[in-house]
Amino acid sequence: MSAAVTKVSSNGEYSFTKPNRDSITLLAGLGVEGDVHAGVTVKHRSRIAQDPTQPNLRQVHLIHQELFEEVRAAGFEVGPGDLGENITTSGIDLLALPTGTVLRLGEEAVVEITGLRNPCLQIDTFQDGLLKQVVGRDEAGDIVHKAGIMSIVRAGGVVKPGDTIAVELPDGPHRPLERV
Repeated sequence: MSAAVTKVSSNGEYSFTKPNRDSITLLAGLGVEGDVHAGVTVKHRSRIAQDPTQPNLRQVHLIHQELFEEVRAAGFEVGPGDLGENITTSGIDLLALPTGTVLRLGEEAVVEITGLRNPCLQIDTFQDGLLKQVVGRDEAGDIVHKAGIMSIVRAGGVVKPGDTIAVELPDGPHRPLERV
């Protein structure tokens, strides 16, 4: 199976979920056109409260479709856009990619991975107990964040379901993703 975009979502208002769209437009250095989290500086409320001048390393949120299948097996019903992501993918292990990986989405759009989404308590407000499904521990006891990855837009363009995803790994040693 090749890597592909399965759904795209955006919302111009602060809301936990984002409605699915036919397409979204990525804007270089900003994020998703019309999305509440687009901008050069942070747009997430908790980060604005800390320091509104921080660079926005969370312009585009990506989640793998396989996560929905995993949580469905545990009794939760979650679909594209429900966890606030902009792009739902399939056929790619997003969580295993190193920091600085470039993803080419469709014909024009390019994002650079900045880190892991830091899941918040709103996930349990959406569905009680879901947070434990997207934050767990591996065999060594280390915390594993499964709620997707964050990225910045390097080149703009339209992204739509069915677009292919090409992966370009960064030069140098593999730098594991950390929360951003």
